[in-house]
Amino acid sequence: MAELSICKLSWREQILKEFSPECARLTLVSDPDSLLVEEKLSLELEKRGFDIVEFEDSIMFRYIYESKYRSIWDEGGQTNCLVVIGKQLSFFEMVPYDVYKVGRKLSFSLSELFPNLNYSVISELDRAYLDPLYEAQTKFGLGPHSSGLNNMLGENETKDFILRHVFGIVVELVKEPPDLLRILLRRHYQGQQVPPTLDTYFIHELKKNEAFSDWPLDEIVPRREAFFEFLQERWPIFLDRLILEQDNTIRQNTFAHYTLEYKGPEDLPFDHEDIRVYVDNLFIEGFLLPVKYDRADKLVGSWVHVGIKSYRPNDRSRFLEKLFKVVESTIPSSKAAYNDWLRFARKWGELISLTESEDLGRPEWCKEKLGLLKEKVDSTLVSWSMQHYSSLINLPATFPVMVHHVSRFLSRSIEADKKSRVALLVVDGLSFDQWILMGKILKKQEPKLQFSERTVFAWIPTVTSVSRQAIFAGRPPFYFPVAINSNSKESQLWVQFWITHGLNQNQIAFTNILGDESHIQQIEEILEDNRIRVFGVVVRKVDKIMHGMELGTAGMHNQIAQWTKKGFMKALLDILHKKGFQVYLTSDHGNIEAIGMGSPREGAVADLRGERVRIYSNLSLRSEVKKKFPDAIEWPAVGLPEGYFPLLAPNRHAFVTKNERIVGHGGITVEELLVPFVEVQWRC
Repeated sequence: MAELSICKLSWREQILKEFSPECARLTLVSDPDSLLVEEKLSLELEKRGFDIVEFEDSIMFRYIYESKYRSIWDEGGQTNCLVVIGKQLSFFEMVPYDVYKVGRKLSFSLSELFPNLNYSVISELDRAYLDPLYEAQTKFGLGPHSSGLNNMLGENETKDFILRHVFGIVVELVKEPPDLLRILLRRHYQGQQVPPTLDTYFIHELKKNEAFSDWPLDEIVPRREAFFEFLQERWPIFLDRLILEQDNTIRQNTFAHYTLEYKGPEDLPFDHEDIRVYVDNLFIEGFLLPVKYDRADKLVGSWVHVGIKSYRPNDRSRFLEKLFKVVESTIPSSKAAYNDWLRFARKWGELISLTESEDLGRPEWCKEKLGLLKEKVDSTLVSWSMQHYSSLINLPATFPVMVHHVSRFLSRSIEADKKSRVALLVVDGLSFDQWILMGKILKKQEPKLQFSERTVFAWIPTVTSVSRQAIFAGRPPFYFPVAINSNSKESQLWVQFWITHGLNQNQIAFTNILGDESHIQQIEEILEDNRIRVFGVVVRKVDKIMHGMELGTAGMHNQIAQWTKKGFMKALLDILHKKGFQVYLTSDHGNIEAIGMGSPREGAVADLRGERVRIYSNLSLRSEVKKKFPDAIEWPAVGLPEGYFPLLAPNRHAFVTKNERIVGHGGITVEELLVPFVEVQWRC
C-alpha cells in the first residue's frame, strides 16, 4: 500500500522549493491543474505552516480572508501563511485588488512539469499517477531540464508512454486473450482510474488484432462492472469444460445452455496461470458471485470451489477465513494514501455484510475475530484521519473523494451537455456494507441494473447536519455556519449551488422523503415538469430504521433488506431512468453498533448531543467533558465553522447509559466515514 512521502525525484520538489518558512504570509497561485491540492503536496505545505484556500468567488473568499487572516494580521497577531489558489485562467484578474497588490504571485502547471508530453493527455490523469510518470520522464530524458523539439512526444506517443510506464500496458504485447484478461483483471481489481482518452486509444489498437474481433471491448475495458459481469456469465461455462476434461464419458449436450448478455468468446481461460491468481480474491471480495452448479460434487476439493455456492457450514467457514485473511492483510497504515482507504472500504463492507447477515449466520469463531479486527482498523483509521483528513478537502472533483465533491462532479455532466439530466439520491445513514446488501437485492429485482461503485469520505463529525448539507452545498461546512446544527437549509444550498453553475431555478428540484411506496406518486408529480435538469432526493428510511433499532447491525441488515424488497428503491430508479436522468446514489454517513459508556451531564452546554458525538461552542467546555471521558477524541475543527468543536466517542462507544447498546453515528469508523458513491446504469 502506498505511503505518503516526498522523494528526490518527485515533481513536488519543483513546487515546494518556492515555499520556505521565510516566504511572504500571503501567496497567490494560479493553479489550473490542481497541483497544490494533491494529497502529499498539501500535507507537506501544511507541515511547513501554509494554509491553502481555494478562490471560488470573491464574496466567500473575502469572508475567509477577513475573518481568519487579515483581521489578525492588522492587530499584530500571527497565523499560518496563506496560500490562495485559483483554478481559473483569469484568476489574477478575479482576485480583489487590495489582495492582489500585497500577495506574492506564482503559477504552476503540468505543461511546465512535463514539457515534452502532450498536455491534453496528461491533464486527464488522476494526480496520484504523476509520480510514476515523472519518474519515467526523468529516466528517459523527457523532463523539464531536457526540453527540446527532438524530445517532444506527440499525442499518441504520449498515450503509449503513459500506458506503458504508468499502467504497465505494453500495447504491442497484448496478442492473446490471456494477455488482455491479465491487464483488465489487474486494472479493475485494483480500481485503476484510466482516463477515457487512453481507453479509446487502447481499444482502437486492440481492434486491429483479429483475436479480439468479437470481444465487447467498448464495454469491458473502461467499465469495471461490465467486465466482472462478462466474467460472471462465463464462469459456469468454464466449470462445464472442467467436468468434460475430467470425464470424457459425459456428453456435451447434457449441459445447460447459457444465454450470454455480452458478446465474445464463451469459454475463457480462467485456469491460465496469469488469470487463476485473481480468481480466489474476486469471489472472496464479492466482485464475482459463487454460482449454483448441479455437478459441484465432481469438483469438491478443486481450486474452483470458491466460485460454487455451498450451504454447508464448513464451506462457509473456510470462505470467511479467506475473507478475513484478505481484509487483515490489506488494512492501510496510518501513513497510507487516501486511495488505500477507499479501496479497503469495499473489502471491509463485504466482510461486515457477510458476517452480520441473519440469513446466513456465522461461525462461532467469527465474533471474537471480528471484534479484534475492528479494534485494529478503528485505531488505525483514527490515527490516519488525525494526520491526513485535512488534505482531502480541496482535492479536485475529477473523481469525488469527499461527499462535498459529489455535486461538483455532477456539474461537469450538466455543463458538458445542455440536454443532460442528473438525479442525486442521498440515502441518509446508509453504510457501505448495507449498500452491498441493497445492491444485491436490486440486481435480483432488475438484472439489467449496473452499479459503478466508488467510495467517498463523509464529513467528520459524521452527522446529517454537517455531512448531508455539505453534499447539497458542494462546499465544506465552514461555508454554512448558520445552518450547521440543522438540516433546514439543504434545499436552499442545493438550489444556490446549481444557480452558480448556470441553471435557472425552474430547472432545479429537491425533495426530502421517508421512502415508502406512497412517495412514488410524489416523485412522479415533481418530474411532470420537463424543465427539471437536476433533482436532489433525500431518502430517510435507513436513518429512521437506525434510530429505532435495538437488534444491532444484524437487525439493521434485516430491516434494510425487507425495505428494499418492498420495491420503493427499484420503483424510484425506474422512474428516473424513464425520465432520462443519469442517476447517482450516495450517503451522508454510515452507522455502527455501539455500547454506552455514560452520558455527559452538561445540560444545555452542548450544541449537539448525539450518541457518538457532542458539539461544544468553545474549547474549555469541551475540555471539561473530556476529563470525564479521557478516551474521547477532541476532533480538530477541520473545515468546520468557528465555534464548532466536536468531541467524538471512542472505540465503538456512545454517549448513552453505560452498557446500553445502540446503532448510531457521528464518529470515526470505516462504516461511518467511508460511504458509497454509485453510478446507476441500465444495460440495453
